Amino acid sequence: MKRLRELRKSKKLNMKELGKIIGVSEGAVSLYENGKRKPDYETLTALADYFGVSTDYLLERTDTPHTASGDDAPRRRVPVLGRVQAGIPVEAIEEVLDWEELDGAYAGKDEYFGLRIRGDSMEPRICEGDVVIVRCQDYAESGDIVIALIGGSDATIKKIKYSPEGILLIPFNPGYEPMFYSKREVAELPVTIIGRVVELRGKF
Repeated sequence: MKRLRELRKSKKLNMKELGKIIGVSEGAVSLYENGKRKPDYETLTALADYFGVSTDYLLERTDTPHTASGDDAPRRRVPVLGRVQAGIPVEAIEEVLDWEELDGAYAGKDEYFGLRIRGDSMEPRICEGDVVIVRCQDYAESGDIVIALIGGSDATIKKIKYSPEGILLIPFNPGYEPMFYSKREVAELPVTIIGRVVELRGKF
């Protein structure tokens, strides 16, 4: 993560100081900057929030930092859904619960939608009633928080981890067991990725 190093130096911080701010060790910061380890979702979000950029910018998936603000920033509205099903385009779903406004960091051709969380499998980080902003995509990297469809049924939100044998969909709540799917099950059920969570909007 070359950009992490650049952002850290722009703040005139050493690795130890940055690690203390976001709650990780100096060694962990070094591994992130050298590309030897990818920060988990919570750490990545903390880094993005501290530097005022998007997680995609930190991961070099976009060249546009999350800096748009104020009345002049371009905005777009996306629907907040209660559920997402296989084969139904987001724009065709009638169960729209609300709308969320996105700022200029989300400009471009990518499609987004909001999803209202049901259940407590992702607590304490993501709670029932919260809204997550999801970028529509059919791929993900280990450690990403994704919206996955199992067998074409309603979507589930989980942290994904790949292995040579298949994939794990991991809840944050320790009261729930991770769900493992072999490569054969991924293909036959199927298990498909329909989006990656890019933002959490907690509700009170």
